[in-house]
Amino acid sequence: MSRKATITQEEIVNAAFKITKKEGFDKITSRRLAAAAGCSTQPIFRIYDNMDELKKDVVAKAVAFFEDFSKGMETKHETPFVDLGLSYITFAQKHPNLFKLLFVSEANEGASMYDVVNGSEENVVREVSKAKDQGVPDAEQLFMKMWIFIHGAGCMAVTGDYDLEEADSVNMLESAYEAFRLS
Repeated sequence: MSRKATITQEEIVNAAFKITKKEGFDKITSRRLAAAAGCSTQPIFRIYDNMDELKKDVVAKAVAFFEDFSKGMETKHETPFVDLGLSYITFAQKHPNLFKLLFVSEANEGASMYDVVNGSEENVVREVSKAKDQGVPDAEQLFMKMWIFIHGAGCMAVTGDYDLEEADSVNMLESAYEAFRLS
């Protein structure tokens, strides 16, 4: 009679997600994961054929985590892309390893950066519409300029080179929006 499985797929993914969040996606190994999950490697490979399958589930969990994080951010600015930018930069500051996984590495094969940021609530679409409502003739092009700026700030946050207070970030994002709008 075979032994009953005592660890679930969800527990394995959660343990791998914790490793990713704390140490980085590249630190997930079967041995490290087994230790974090409190099991041997056998249950991991009973559930997953290989580590790549597991890592796809970790990426999906990271995408969902980012979406929940973004939904939890307050939206209070009239200038398009400011709240979106603040959310992205704050995520990079608070969760640098998840930011790297989702927005800097090639490990996130499942969804494009745009898809992740847009999310199920269509965050980008909403901001582009907001810009159009404010009379921006090519709001999609303005978004591209803002996004390059916002992504750069997020990358700087991950490396510790971005330490602006929220009010300074808002001023910077509003200034960038106005400058790009006029160009």
